[in-house]
Amino acid sequence: MLSKAIIPFIILFTLSISAQETDSQKLLKKTESFINAYNCKQQPNSDSKDVDRFLSFFADDFVDEHIKYNVIISSKEEFRKGLIDKLQNKVYYHQVSIDDIMIGKNAAFVKITIKAKVKPFHMDKIVEHTSSQIMSIEYDENGLITHLRRHHS
Repeated sequence: MLSKAIIPFIILFTLSISAQETDSQKLLKKTESFINAYNCKQQPNSDSKDVDRFLSFFADDFVDEHIKYNVIISSKEEFRKGLIDKLQNKVYYHQVSIDDIMIGKNAAFVKITIKAKVKPFHMDKIVEHTSSQIMSIEYDENGLITHLRRHHS
């Protein structure tokens, strides 16, 4: 008798755990897609569509923060303008790889490595570098980014 009463609770508990795993999997896929868009916005053939796809991951009310450089952007128009300006750069290659991802309830922490060779439009020299970043990405209930913090190495 007792076991029949416990079975519905076990089923509910199992369904609850499955739903949580599904939410984590969705957030993981969303984060991987965001990093892919981050990479695509600065390729030799990137255009304004790539910039707009990248920006589509952000909520209207967001903060993008580069901790090391004390740069904060919270306007999509300003953000878009800066990204469009970067399309003038001569990009030889720009590769972003995911080293690690940790998923929380509404946040992700992503360690990435960036390998790039670029001639910025405002400079006379080519810049080639490999660097690491840790991004903390906070999402709203609609799965849009509300706060992106970039910790540069």
